Amino acid sequence: MAGLRLLRSSAGRSARVALAVLLGAIAAPRVSAQDAEQRESPEVRKLRILGVENVDKTDLSKSISTRPSRCRNFIYQIFCVFSKSPVFVEKFYLDREELRRDVLRIKVYYWKRGFREAEVDTSITRNSNGVTVTFGIHEGQPTIVSALRIDYDTALITPKRLRRLTVLQPNEPLNLLTLDSMRLGFQSELWNKGYADAIVDTAVSVNEEQRRAAVFLRVFPNWPTKVGDIVVRGNRRVDTQTILNTLLVKPGAPYRRDDVLESQRSLYESQLFRLASILPPTGDSIKNLEVQVVEAPLREAHVGGGATNADFGSVEGRYTSYNLFGGARRLDVSASVSNLGAYAMNGKFPFRDVLPNDPGIEDERAFLQPTWAASVDLRQPAFLRRPENQASIGVFAHRTSSPGVYIDRGYGAALTFTRQITTRAPASLNYRFELSRVEAGDIYFCVNYGVCDTTTIGTLRSHQRLSPMSITAFVDRSDQPFNPTRGYVARIDMEYASRFTLSNYQYNRAFLDAAAYWHPSGRLSVLAGHLRVGYVHPLGTTHGDTVIHPRKRFYSGGSMSVRGYGENQLGPRVLTIDPDSLRFDTDPDGNLIVLCAPVIPITQCNPNVIEKDKRFQPRPVGGTSLLEGSVEFRFPLQAPKLFGAVFVDAGIVGESRLGSFGAVRNFADLIGVTAAITPGFGVRYNSPVGPIRVDFGYQPPLTEDLIVITNENRNGQEVLVPLNQTRRFGLDKKTLLSRLVLHFSIGQAY
Repeated sequence: MAGLRLLRSSAGRSARVALAVLLGAIAAPRVSAQDAEQRESPEVRKLRILGVENVDKTDLSKSISTRPSRCRNFIYQIFCVFSKSPVFVEKFYLDREELRRDVLRIKVYYWKRGFREAEVDTSITRNSNGVTVTFGIHEGQPTIVSALRIDYDTALITPKRLRRLTVLQPNEPLNLLTLDSMRLGFQSELWNKGYADAIVDTAVSVNEEQRRAAVFLRVFPNWPTKVGDIVVRGNRRVDTQTILNTLLVKPGAPYRRDDVLESQRSLYESQLFRLASILPPTGDSIKNLEVQVVEAPLREAHVGGGATNADFGSVEGRYTSYNLFGGARRLDVSASVSNLGAYAMNGKFPFRDVLPNDPGIEDERAFLQPTWAASVDLRQPAFLRRPENQASIGVFAHRTSSPGVYIDRGYGAALTFTRQITTRAPASLNYRFELSRVEAGDIYFCVNYGVCDTTTIGTLRSHQRLSPMSITAFVDRSDQPFNPTRGYVARIDMEYASRFTLSNYQYNRAFLDAAAYWHPSGRLSVLAGHLRVGYVHPLGTTHGDTVIHPRKRFYSGGSMSVRGYGENQLGPRVLTIDPDSLRFDTDPDGNLIVLCAPVIPITQCNPNVIEKDKRFQPRPVGGTSLLEGSVEFRFPLQAPKLFGAVFVDAGIVGESRLGSFGAVRNFADLIGVTAAITPGFGVRYNSPVGPIRVDFGYQPPLTEDLIVITNENRNGQEVLVPLNQTRRFGLDKKTLLSRLVLHFSIGQAY
């Protein structure tokens, strides 16, 4: 009003001054309203939840609305330390109405988990940048299950299954979430037995004064259910019979839950459909089903390229037909070419010099020629019109190399028959015929094949057949494919190769890989265990020796193994060194130091006079036996999607000393072992592509006496020679930091 009176009484003043006064009068109350709003909804800089003992604090914090401001993602963490910009920091403000509701949410959270007397106090502490919100929780005493009774049909549920399904136990808190999971478990159990309309009633009687509860479950199986008519809708190019062949549910068969889930999974795995769903059935004892699909493109092609400092330029292409000639037959054709431009770029920054430093290789320029790989695979699902069967045939050829080490040429074919034994438990019979030829120096064969005489090395350089027959079985009972928290997975491989399978390499091989996961109810932490066991026994070769192909040996160490060691660095190894480094060295001033006089035979040189281990190159040779075990505890950190982990890995890799099991007297007779136990810690970030994992493994102070191999010129020809003395290896690493081994990867270790 003052502004309006001013305009009336001062008509001679300039319009600019009058307008400024008017705008000031209007803007003043708006600024005051913003200040008031800021006081009522300040930024939540910190959230504290105190008094939590019996539930997972991280899970509890997710059940409430009040949130503290936080860094938007793991990548921005370093920027969030220096800047609070909304670009990096996701800001949350105090809502007092939601704060009052959060008190109720916390009480309900505890009430569902058996703590019916939980009380919650709140406090708000102001500071210059915002507020700290504190929830003080008094959990109180839980209501305990004093009695549990389950009425069920003993003909349908065995005592063993009853124990597994009874997840709520007497003398535990009355967790209504666990009770509901138990009810669904009984219902699913009966559905899998063909009683899809089973009903499970629950009743709970609570004595509030004594904090005791009696729980009663009654399981009604109702009538048996069978599959009636199956109608398919939405398909245009894919034949209806092809879809029906893919389904495990069949007209007249019992209507079971696992069959429905596996049928839907099979439809998606065929990649013929963008959407595939089996709608809820109609009918009582006879269930009529409707399958609705939305078809995907039936063909796909991909071309890509790139470059690395070891493989130079590379291109790759893939073509896939998902319904070749109908019947959901899948054809995959792939090809790749690398080492492009190697002649021009070799040794020029940032590209590596891939030419070998091995006098046993005659044509070292071959490492600059293009490498390539090609394969054609044809897969037939629902083989013999049985949805649990699958057959495949493939051919392949390649010319690959490890820079400066070897060139591997090969071609062959593979036949595989797979049968789904039960849900997520396939078994496969495979035969693979491969004719390969390895070009490498003598050191490669001496180290990787364990053969150092030139006659046998010459034989191994010729074409060799590696043709095993194998049986593989796999079972997956985990809850998630990429980041499991409960259940277990296991895989077992059995291989046999001999002259009967047309193989030059003859051996028996067995390998077991298993992992188990435990996840406490109501908590986000996970305890995981891992076990790997392997053994390979040579049967001799067509050349009369007992050479084992390096691919069939066992190696330990690395990000997925014993993390206190680098890749494949735990186990039998040899050291290689060039003769000049063995005989001569230089001091800090560049003066020549003679370590082993040229008049002394090189085999008599003492490798232990060389101070630094880094002048030797350790080369893993692999073992014939493997035993690995790991335990890892994963737990949530304060930052979102960020988890910590502590672990202990142990491994034993050995070389068999015996020709037969009949000579085994004790464990030491079976293997000459190299063993280590390595603790460590790490961090995981749950990204959309899987957990991004950083681990630090501690390498124990293990020293080994390793064979040293070098080369010398004899009669104008370079030959490999082992030194008479072994090298005491592993003395360099004395500090804690020098013994930490860093691993960076995507996906859990197991």
